[in-house]
Amino acid sequence: MRSPPRTDERILTSDIFEREDNGRSRPRPDWGFWDEPGRRIPVYHRCDVLVVGGGPSGTAAAAAAAKEGASVALLERYNHLGGLSTGGLVIWIDRMTDWQGQLVIRGFAEELFDRLPAEAVAGPPLADWGSQDPAKAAHWSQRTAAYHGIVTWSPTLDPERLKLLSQEIVLERGVKLVYHGWAAEPITEQDAGGPVVKGVAFESKEGRMAIMAGVVVDATGDGDLFARAGAAFDNDIEEADIHHCMNTAWLFAGVDMNRWIAFKTGEPEAFTAFMAKGRETCGLFERPFVSWRNDVALFMGPRQSGYSALDVDDLTAVEVRSHRAMEQHLEYYRAHAPGFEHAYMMLSAPQIGVRHARRLKGTDAVLRRRWPEGTALPDEIGVTPAVSPKFPNISIPYGALVPEKLDGLIACGRHISCDTNSHGFMREIPQCWITGQAAGVAAAVAVAAGVQPRAVDIGRVQAALLKQGVYLRPAQGAPQAQPALAAAGR
Repeated sequence: MRSPPRTDERILTSDIFEREDNGRSRPRPDWGFWDEPGRRIPVYHRCDVLVVGGGPSGTAAAAAAAKEGASVALLERYNHLGGLSTGGLVIWIDRMTDWQGQLVIRGFAEELFDRLPAEAVAGPPLADWGSQDPAKAAHWSQRTAAYHGIVTWSPTLDPERLKLLSQEIVLERGVKLVYHGWAAEPITEQDAGGPVVKGVAFESKEGRMAIMAGVVVDATGDGDLFARAGAAFDNDIEEADIHHCMNTAWLFAGVDMNRWIAFKTGEPEAFTAFMAKGRETCGLFERPFVSWRNDVALFMGPRQSGYSALDVDDLTAVEVRSHRAMEQHLEYYRAHAPGFEHAYMMLSAPQIGVRHARRLKGTDAVLRRRWPEGTALPDEIGVTPAVSPKFPNISIPYGALVPEKLDGLIACGRHISCDTNSHGFMREIPQCWITGQAAGVAAAVAVAAGVQPRAVDIGRVQAALLKQGVYLRPAQGAPQAQPALAAAGR
């Protein structure tokens, strides 16, 4: 077990647990090969924009492209939208405000919070965003919404409500939604400049079929499509950060989180002893976080390192360890944790918590060396809060979504082009909403103009994003849409 320190460049810290076999996977036996015969597969659908993956970025991309008038299909392997923010139980949404309390994660993200029922969202009121009042910061720091002594808009939410709302938004906009379909291979054609993605072959209960599109948006989270189409990518990690770890989250119900927080803050020596005994008893051990309800506790699951999100045996091993840890935690917390005497297992996440697999090599990237600059890049398509007040807001360039060479495809979500340091926050849910919305708009603009995503008029993309409510700081001083914060500050 390792416990990395919190720094100005690493706001989220947690114990990291190594894999059980010391990082060495058992070699698989050589079972030989089976040659798959060539076959003709039916085209299931044709559209302007195909979004593959219905997580936060994919949902935002589909909604944004449809809003721009494109015909859109959204292919999702599970039975719901929202990805890790719903099926992965990452219901603690990271900072959407900057260190001055300004809402910078807007657009599609803001629409979600405007439309979620009040009882489905928990977080500080609008008036407290950016507050440095010690009492308020102390209160919200125990509820995942204050860092460095500053209150932030970092809400927790009801995953079922977000699933439903995400689905209804894309259906309202005429998106063809396809659940239970797993993208298998990109369909490419060669032209003078190299391969061009033209669609995707996918598997379902009907067998293999194809969807053809003018532009494909890779929102798989792991870069499955751009990698299989031959685009370059990085997969290096920062060992001291949790951004490369995997886990399965879970919920316990029947708890009293206010009692737990009173114990944690009011009896620090007892809490320290509790955590030490928990690590000794359970091995893999995690502390609970608040949810959208006082009687439901969120466990992000012990973060496990040394596993690959692209290895089916590793994925299986993480699931097995996580589910066993869930049972061990229930027994320990029932016996020793104030507020957990009557806890019971509510839900383990249907989706494994993958933080990192591949990162696109784009025509540009979100880079650590730019953090101190605080200026808008000419092709800015979104703005993210910095990891600490030491840095200004960070500009997200359009080039981070565009492959160096591959055409017909644009990327969004946790696998966009960035370095290891920047990936620590660019993989978070709010940043995925931002890059997804940008990718959807750019894909729609590209199809309408009859050009490849790399050749779009960035001014036209920025104008469309501003119209959709995205927070931008255009280098040429284009008018900025005004915040609509009333619902978010309920």
